[in-house]
Amino acid sequence: MEHLPNCPKCNSEYTYEDGSLFVCPECAHEWSATAAEAEAEDVIKDVNGNVLNDGDAVTIVKDLKVKGASGSIKIGTKVKSIRLVPDAADGHNIDCKIDGFGAMKLKSSVVKKA
Repeated sequence: MEHLPNCPKCNSEYTYEDGSLFVCPECAHEWSATAAEAEAEDVIKDVNGNVLNDGDAVTIVKDLKVKGASGSIKIGTKVKSIRLVPDAADGHNIDCKIDGFGAMKLKSSVVKKA
């Protein structure tokens, strides 16, 4: 039996194929197989290889110097409610707010899932 992808909307494992579409019986979301393949390429992972999702909390794994700021972001700083930006050209694929620094972008290679 082949493994079908989980629903990208609600993450249900009970998806099924209907012609060229995948269908989720729990939330009624439908998507094409090509969309599922493209989505798999857009997966953003942390420094340990864990898949990150919008709304996750992460922890900074090394001190980060911030341009224009007098201090740096220290290792172990927890960041809540991240937003992923998969098509970031400069590699900064996480939007977030950090207490004491405000809104900024981070690279997924300097965070781990909390």
